[in-house]
Amino acid sequence: MNKILLVPIVFFFLLTPILLQAQDDVNESGKTEKPESEVKYPQYQIKGLLQARYLESFGDNVDVLGVHHSTGDVTQQSFDIKRMRVGLNTKLSEATEVVILVNLADFKSDTKGKVLENAYGKYTFSKYIALTGGQFRPAFGIEELVPVDIIKSFDFSNQYYEFGKNGWTSFQIGASATGAFDIGKIPVSYAVSVLNGNGKNVEMDKDNGKQYSTRWVFELSREHKINLGLNGGFGKVFKEDVFAIGADITSDFKLTDRFTFDLQIEYKQGTNHNLYFSLPVESRTDNVADYQMRGIYFLPNLRYVVNYKKLTALELSCRYETFDPSYKINSNVRQTYTPMISLEFGKAYTGRIELGFEIDRFDKSIPDTSTYNDDLFLIQLQLRL
Repeated sequence: MNKILLVPIVFFFLLTPILLQAQDDVNESGKTEKPESEVKYPQYQIKGLLQARYLESFGDNVDVLGVHHSTGDVTQQSFDIKRMRVGLNTKLSEATEVVILVNLADFKSDTKGKVLENAYGKYTFSKYIALTGGQFRPAFGIEELVPVDIIKSFDFSNQYYEFGKNGWTSFQIGASATGAFDIGKIPVSYAVSVLNGNGKNVEMDKDNGKQYSTRWVFELSREHKINLGLNGGFGKVFKEDVFAIGADITSDFKLTDRFTFDLQIEYKQGTNHNLYFSLPVESRTDNVADYQMRGIYFLPNLRYVVNYKKLTALELSCRYETFDPSYKINSNVRQTYTPMISLEFGKAYTGRIELGFEIDRFDKSIPDTSTYNDDLFLIQLQLRL
């Protein structure tokens, strides 16, 4: 896209919420708040997360990491530390905060590009606009706005990680503007991001191109928590045009005093330039647009509030996902089923015991790779601070 056109578009997204809400919200102005002089800064909040697992692969010569081995011994049973996160949230003032998050479990393997996850500062002008800069998770879908310790499955979806490799999701370096306002009676939140697009903990951008993305969420029903999300992005990678789009919907229905049912559906599609540039020049086409990924997942979750002694709730979920990393050329659809039962102890998933399966089925299994049919059994202990 022409650079002359790009600047007005970016500023349009940034200024729209302000123009739509030129005056303060009447309901907000009626609240009594503690005077700024009585609040002491800085304020610190330490956070932590432990996810310890037992893994057992039932795939034919497939190890616990999902890799097939045609020869040699295969490790099909193992204990593992998936995440050991330590974070610090610091409020320097009412409007300014700094967030740091590291994953110490990354030290068990090559730490290049790992360990440090969040490292950003945020300044909130009002509810209509806040600016964030540093390394953070840009808003581009449901999963980017939810910590991994409170998702309704063992881990994020396959599409989340693939779009992360392509610079749209997961931890990225850049800047973002976020906020919320109302269109009539419909609450709307937005995010506009400008990113390097080559992941976390890198010394500099891989090229002079940037990736621009935006997310808009419309609250269609407050009672049932029905939200519609729309995502879009474009940019340049090594002078090649790339794009990504997505749509998602979430809902949460209270069936009885103890039973609730929530559902997530998310679709994404975009250029898989990470795959394109990883291929030898002689074995790929001349057009990066020939390599496109797309996927959709459904995640229903049934929650029953127990409140018996230390057991807070019982949850049953089963995510179904279909994802194709290159549906135009050499298509190989991956279907993943993740049935899971979760026992919650304490409030807000303070303690959690999860058990279930990750079942992968490919159109074409490729020997001696992770693109191979597998059945993985998991037991996960989660503790969060």
